[in-house]
Amino acid sequence: MLKNIPKILSPQLLKVLCEMGHGDEIVLADGNFPSESVGKNAVVVRADGLPLPELLDAVLTLLPLDSYVEKPAALMAVTPGDPCKPDIWDEYREILKKHGENPQNIEMTERFAFYERARNAYAVVATGEERIYANILLKKGVVK
Repeated sequence: MLKNIPKILSPQLLKVLCEMGHGDEIVLADGNFPSESVGKNAVVVRADGLPLPELLDAVLTLLPLDSYVEKPAALMAVTPGDPCKPDIWDEYREILKKHGENPQNIEMTERFAFYERARNAYAVVATGEERIYANILLKKGVVK
């Protein structure tokens, strides 16, 4: 056991966060995201049953976001015509703000473009989050 490490972070996820370098990306995926097929060239970490906001909060305690890009976080945009209004995004903005990030620096990415970007991510974390459009992609920065 270690001190000051959020208990929600598994040893495998801690290892992945340590392995990632500046500019590498990680997807925190909801339960509907095709994690295994999209992540077939990435490290897929199973975090079944975990709510995504709690996991995002824990990850951001350790992972600096890239300050060299305008928008180091990306969300999957709602598909045109879908009436869904993801309330989880407001939670994400509050979590980003809590960790010193500008909550407006989030890129809205079309669904299939998000999948394509996720295919190039270092890792995909498959959570048990049940809310739709809850996927978030983070670009790792540097520790200063």
